[in-house]
Order: sequence, then structure tokens, then C-alpha cells
Amino acid sequence: MSHTPQPRGSRFSRRGFLAGAGAAAGVASVGLPTFASPARAASIGNGASVPVLVIGTGYGGAVAALRLAQAGVQVEMIEMGMSWDTPGSDGKIFAKVTSPDKRAYWLRTKTKAPVSNFFGFPIDATIPKYTGILDAEEFAGITVYQGRGVGGGSLVNGGMAVTPKQSRFSSILPSVDAAEMYATYYPRANAGLGVGSIDPAWFETAECYKYARVGRKHAQRSGFAWTFVPDVYDWNYMKAEQAGTVTRSALDGQVMYGNDHGKKSLVQTYLAQALATGRVNVSTLHQVTAVAPRSGGGYTVSIDQLDTSGNVVGTKSVTAGKVFFAAGSVGTSKLLTKLKATGSLPALNNEIGKGWGDNGNVMCGRANHMWDPTGSLQSTIPCSGIDNWDAGGAFAEVAPLPTGIETYASLYLSITNTTRRAEFSWNAAANKVDLSWQTAWKQDSINMAKTIFDKINSKEGTIYRTDLFGAYKVWQDGLTYHPLGGAVLNKATDNYGRLHGYNGLYVIDGALIPGNTTVNPFVTITALAERNIDNILANDI
Repeated sequence: MSHTPQPRGSRFSRRGFLAGAGAAAGVASVGLPTFASPARAASIGNGASVPVLVIGTGYGGAVAALRLAQAGVQVEMIEMGMSWDTPGSDGKIFAKVTSPDKRAYWLRTKTKAPVSNFFGFPIDATIPKYTGILDAEEFAGITVYQGRGVGGGSLVNGGMAVTPKQSRFSSILPSVDAAEMYATYYPRANAGLGVGSIDPAWFETAECYKYARVGRKHAQRSGFAWTFVPDVYDWNYMKAEQAGTVTRSALDGQVMYGNDHGKKSLVQTYLAQALATGRVNVSTLHQVTAVAPRSGGGYTVSIDQLDTSGNVVGTKSVTAGKVFFAAGSVGTSKLLTKLKATGSLPALNNEIGKGWGDNGNVMCGRANHMWDPTGSLQSTIPCSGIDNWDAGGAFAEVAPLPTGIETYASLYLSITNTTRRAEFSWNAAANKVDLSWQTAWKQDSINMAKTIFDKINSKEGTIYRTDLFGAYKVWQDGLTYHPLGGAVLNKATDNYGRLHGYNGLYVIDGALIPGNTTVNPFVTITALAERNIDNILANDI
């Protein structure tokens, strides 16, 4: 299968993009195509001068671009991945979980799926090297999964849009006014993201959520709180998928390599509105390599232009009045760590690179009895979780295992209350950034997750699956989907994301959050970005 990308390094603007402002209002309609084909425009030119440059098109960057544009500011966004808007030879934009191809991974020659084995056999496959959608970035001790493309992580996550309990917020962002966040910025983020919830009555009979009902039964029989969780999927579209009246996407194994229909990524929400202002442009297959102060004010930004094999095919130097770092926790932290160490931004403080965590992610599977089938048809979009945070430090998503056959297996992704934090550092000899994470630290998360699953196994007379993550391996302890920290709010920055040492440089993504949000983090990243950009617009623009 092949994916025909947009012309190398092209930029897209608002013309033709989701029919302008009306698109944002229409995201909930059944049958909405996930990606419209935007009009093409020239990529940012060498020597260009722009008022604001945003590095990255994920949650923080999309919020910044929209609010700046609404305030009348012209914004240039730089995105290292592609614009995912063109079907491949199979008629689909994105690959399925069960049949990954070159579209699936960022510059890898072999897939690296979180569930790497099935019935004991390895399932990772050789693929052509390509600027695909999911980056499985490997550091010592951990693989960090990140979205690559216009929309960032919103392209590849399960869409679980969870607002943490207010009672836990002080442990997440202690310098932020919780009352203001819950009165203003969480509601704004949920509205902007198009968050909704599954119809509880429909859930009770939906074939595709049999696995979630089994997860509920086992949780409740062991005395655990089970809860629905909100999501950014179009639930009317999900019902239509189940009924067979629309093209299936979540019910056709699409999730971590993208979703053709139904899921409201940033491309349908914040970015659609930003582009509709006419003040935002996005240069794709462009990667920022350096930011340095200009003698005349503002910043010189160095950019590599890539082809779809990851080769550098051009370099550009542009100037920007202000720069927002929104390349994700890892991307932003790596770049700032490098720029501080190599002398481009030497006045950054010593908090740069610190406070990085994995949101306590750990996975496990359970083998159920034959009388508890989990279904051969499974929606890839999780809709529920088990909350044992207060007693055991764990919140577990009841996750799908969409193989197309009956597995009698329950899969879970746990978020745990681990306090382990790693640090990014510049490795001059290797000319790269290292991360000090240790796999052994995941034992904390395993112990917390076991407070749920040991009890369920004991009650149900079931066992852990040992064939999903390697040979006789119970726990997937080598990954995170939820990287957080590295440029922590009120430490590396002021209390609104302004980097210490430089006027006009900002961090506005998950790098600001020190390692844990107690739930899936993207709503908190979005809400914090809304809060911070309000203050920046009022005082700096």
C-alpha cells in the first residue's frame, strides 16, 4: 500500500479548508470526512520574516495559533510531519492496527507495536522507511510514542478526553489556580476539542463494546469504581458504524496509525478554526533545528526541509518576532536542551530538561474464561476506565484488542501515580539528546496497577496474559503514550510559559506539565495552553 503525500514541504492555508469557519460547527455530523484537502501554497521561504512562529501543530500549538490569529496576529506553524489528507492505493488515508505499512511509522524500517506479540509470536513487520504518522522514539529505558503530522498527537491517540478530578489538580500543576482552570479553561478546552460521551443506553447492547462490559463486570465484582470516560469521537458516527450505514473506521481497526472517519482530531477543531481566520499557514515536512536571538530583535530560526524518506533536502533561515515551542514534551525538551548546551540560547535556566515523566503508563492483559468473551468486533476507541487512584494510585483504561477474532482477553493501559522523573541532557560526543529514564522505575507503576488486576484475577479465577509483550512477559513496561515535562511551568518558565532569559520565547505544550496528570493528559495540555495564551495576549502581544 502506498500513501501519496502532499508535495514535498508544501504549506497549506485556509482556502478550501473544511469550508472555512463552518467546519468547526459541523464536526459532530454523521459522515463528516476526517480530512478535507486544503489548497496548496508555497512553504515558508528562506529569509522570511514573521511576527510569530509556532513549532509544532499539536494541542498547545493549535491553541496558540487559533487565539493569536483571532487577535489579528499572522502565525507561521512549522510541522515536521506531513498533512494527512490523501488516500493511499487502498482508498484509506490511514493504516489499520492489524496491517501497518509505511504510513504507520515515522522513519522506521520495522514496526514497533505496543502489543508486539500475539499467542507468543512476534508480530512486528518490515516496512519501507517513510515519514509515517507514529513515531516510536527510543531512548535508554523507554520508547515514547508520538504523533507526526498536522495535528500531532491528536492523530494517533484513542481520543480519551479526561478532565482530572479537581481535588487532584494541585498535585498536577501546583502553581496554577485550580478554581480558574475548572471554571474557565477546562470548559473552554472541552468545547474547543468537541468532547462528548457515549450514549449509556446504546453501550449496553453495542456489539463493539462487549469488551468494555466485561471489563465493567470484573471491576465491579472486585469492588472497584468503573466509569465512562469522555472522548472526541463522533458518537453518532460510531452508532452508524455499528449499524453498517457508514464506512467503518473505529470498527475497522483504525486508531494508533490514524482514523479516517469519526474521530475529531485537531484538524477538525482548533486547526480548522485557525486556518479559517486566514492568518495561519502551516509548513509541513519542515523541522526547526535552532533558535537564536537576532541583534536587531526577535529570533533567527533555522529549519531543515525533509523529504518523505527523512532526508534533508533544503535548509532555511527565517526571522520571527516571537517563537512558541509546541513540539510536544519530547520535541520541545530536546530542542531547548540542545540550544542551551550548544550556545544558541545559553541564558535558559538550569530547569531546562528536568521534570520529565511517563504519566505512569504501563499495560497488561488478562486471560478470561470462556464464558466471558470480549467480542471479535471491537471499537478501537476506549470508553471506560477503572478508578483506584485514591486507594492504589492507578487509573486503568479498559482498552480494545481489535484482532478481528475472539481472544477472551482483556487489555488495559494504566496511568499510575509514579513520582519518577527523568532529565534530558546534551550528549556532545554523540551529537544528540539523551534521557535518564530507567526501565526499573516502571516497577512503581506495575505495583500500583497490580492493586487492581491482582484482585480481579483472584476474584475471577483468571490469570495474566504472558504472550502480548514478548515471551512470557506480563507487563508492557517499556513505553509511554503520555510524555510530559522537560520544561516545567514556573521552573523552566514563568507561571505562564515564558522561558526565563529570553523575551518572546514561550513553551505552550505538554513539556510544561511535570510528568503526571492522573488521567489522559491532552485536555489538561489544551486547557493550560488556553490559560497561558490568554495571559500572553493580554500582556505581550
